[in-house]
Amino acid sequence: MSINRKLIRPELTAARQAVSASRKKPPPVETAAEAFYYVKQMAGKTPMVIVTLDGERIEGVIEWYDEGAIKVHRRGAPNVLLMKHAIKYMHKEGDMGTLDENPED
Repeated sequence: MSINRKLIRPELTAARQAVSASRKKPPPVETAAEAFYYVKQMAGKTPMVIVTLDGERIEGVIEWYDEGAIKVHRRGAPNVLLMKHAIKYMHKEGDMGTLDENPED
């Protein structure tokens, strides 16, 4: 006597959907952190020090920015338009970070 047994398999599509729904979403490529920082410094007219890749220090207030450049208003000197890719780092004028090569004594 042979018994015909049928193999019962659950549908895999439902299991795959449950696994993909439980996975974390990747973080966004662009955050608003950079824009928030520039807007905050512009609104407060915070004196900034910007160091370029060639070591030049530019001191002034950020007047405006866009995707690839920032405009710095300098006291007693012409305003300057800096391309972002030429900036090594920047900080507030009062903050003497460890990144300064020539700290003022």
